[in-house]
Amino acid sequence: MNYRLLAMALVAVWLHGSPGMAAESGGGNLSPIETEVIPTATVTIDGEALFPVRGVSAYPAEARAAAIAGRIKAAAADASISKTDLRVADAGDRSNILAKDRLIMSVFDADARVENADRHLLAEVYLTRITDAMLTYRHNREPHTLFVSTGYAGAATAIFLAALLGLRWLFRWLGSLLVQRYLTRLRDLKIHSFKILRAEQVTSGVTTVMRSARILIVLVLLYAYLNFVLGLYPWTRPLAQRLFAMVFEPLGTMAAGLLAIFPDLIFLAILSGVVWYILRMVGLFLKGIERKTVTVANFDPEWAVPTYRIVRFLIIAFALVVAYPYIPGSHSEAFKGISIFLGVMFSLGSSSMVANVIAGYALIYRRVFKVGDRIRIDDHTGDVMSVTAQVTHLRSLKNEEITIPNSIILNSHVINYSSLAREQGLILHTTVGIGYETPWRQVEAMLLEAAGRTSGILKDPSPFILQKLLGDFCVTYELNAHTDDPKRMNPLYTALHRNILDVFNEHGVQIMTPAYEGDPDQPKVVPRDRWYTPPAQPPSGTENH
Repeated sequence: MNYRLLAMALVAVWLHGSPGMAAESGGGNLSPIETEVIPTATVTIDGEALFPVRGVSAYPAEARAAAIAGRIKAAAADASISKTDLRVADAGDRSNILAKDRLIMSVFDADARVENADRHLLAEVYLTRITDAMLTYRHNREPHTLFVSTGYAGAATAIFLAALLGLRWLFRWLGSLLVQRYLTRLRDLKIHSFKILRAEQVTSGVTTVMRSARILIVLVLLYAYLNFVLGLYPWTRPLAQRLFAMVFEPLGTMAAGLLAIFPDLIFLAILSGVVWYILRMVGLFLKGIERKTVTVANFDPEWAVPTYRIVRFLIIAFALVVAYPYIPGSHSEAFKGISIFLGVMFSLGSSSMVANVIAGYALIYRRVFKVGDRIRIDDHTGDVMSVTAQVTHLRSLKNEEITIPNSIILNSHVINYSSLAREQGLILHTTVGIGYETPWRQVEAMLLEAAGRTSGILKDPSPFILQKLLGDFCVTYELNAHTDDPKRMNPLYTALHRNILDVFNEHGVQIMTPAYEGDPDQPKVVPRDRWYTPPAQPPSGTENH
């Protein structure tokens, strides 16, 4: 083989006819076929690029490159073919590269025009590359080579595992050293009495940094280990060569995208800072109203928190409208499609949620009740535990937690026992039916006496009696008494009823409620000597007469 001719061909291929060289050689202007961009594909063996080839519409470059690579591998796998069996045979309009009589590839004039080289010289260059690739292919698959590569892989694995163990020991030692020498002596960072940074936060931050550094080092070691081991074997060498690109090309793409949208990110950061500052100022103002350090006419301090939530929602919504054009990808069809999809899902599935939120704020601003009030909603009676945007939580008289949606409360009758009891007292009332033969003055006096005996009943306003009904068999009297503690309603009713029974029994007056058909032989009263019939026990210090 004429190596001088081969060297000239290599120079022609590498420089492939730059305009400067064409001018110097007297070639003049390049023809259209030389200036147009022609799609090519690279023939690759075990991840090693040999040379590019062009294709046509009926036989794309990728398919041609794959077919040539397959023929080279088949020839290399055939032990009967030696490097001296490879040759170039001229066939008129093409130069065929043969392995004995087996065709490896054909070099056409069109291939030579792509490289701006002579076809025969280009075929010789390709022959050299194919010969070297076949020899390398066979060498990499020899048992001795694979055995040595396996030894290197084992040694690399041992070194990698030892590095992991050493890294683990090193970071444990550094962690204990930092804790013993520095972190245990660290104190909270304060300005006067205000804590800016806690010692636990500093310790947690240092631990997080060390953990992140350890993970980063492990990833670097893992990359180096995989790149080395995969590169030892011809079957995995292409993956090793692409490993760097697989890891860092996405990072590069993200970095390039980040730089492209950097001005928009600056705008979003400034907008976020302004919105945060405005929300901070509004929050401080409304917090002062809640704590009653700031007074606004006709504005209840209990409205401060829900008002802040509404104002915060409106400010953030306005900020999102302003920020939308600057959000990365907001103009893409995918982003618009997802936005429409989420909007439809929200509108279809959130009707009850929105109704409950509106109802919750309506209840707060109408002052229907507040936390701690004793209320009644339909058949539910209890103390208000919390009022959220969606539901209201009650603690029932049996210590049960009742959750009621706010939209139901807004459409129901609500009785608040506590709102007026704080200033005017809650009126407890109970009725008794007494026969016509008993003077009404006596009945009212006994009822008032029973109210006077009941602890928790207010003396001012004083209890009063209403005659509700002149029935067929009895007169219905209603005792009304005030209390300023609505949460003791049930115990007070129990004590009041007990005292009514005692007073009426003491005076021998029979309670006729609800009705009767005839007078019994004996009045239905309990004599005093039977008040504490076993198992009832008299209070301490009281004798059973």
